[in-house]
Amino acid sequence: QVQLVESGGGLVQPGGSLRLSCTVSGGTVSRYTMGWFRQAPGKEREFVGALRRLGANTYHYAESVKGRFTISRDNAKNTVYLQMDRVNAEDTALYYCAADAQSILSSVRLEMGYRYWGQGTQVTVAS
Repeated sequence: QVQLVESGGGLVQPGGSLRLSCTVSGGTVSRYTMGWFRQAPGKEREFVGALRRLGANTYHYAESVKGRFTISRDNAKNTVYLQMDRVNAEDTALYYCAADAQSILSSVRLEMGYRYWGQGTQVTVAS
């Protein structure tokens, strides 16, 4: 059974940085397309970014975070990261990590494209 555990959330000031981690157990991170989603209070969950699995190995980002957020993967630690730079109040949300063994380009930005989900880690941007 694949399990995802996010960590690294917390309170960060506007303009600051934070790095979220998602550790995979029961599977090999490089064999999964890994996605990050977020849900702000009163809003629907939205796509943040994704790294398609080996063989495709392409990065995808939402326009709202492109140039500020970066996804990376450490195969040795079976972990994927979301580096968040120059954060602002609109980045406040519960951040979820997701994984799927498929690598379908058309679904990489969709919740339905992911079978496995973590519990989420809260990020609050405030001064």
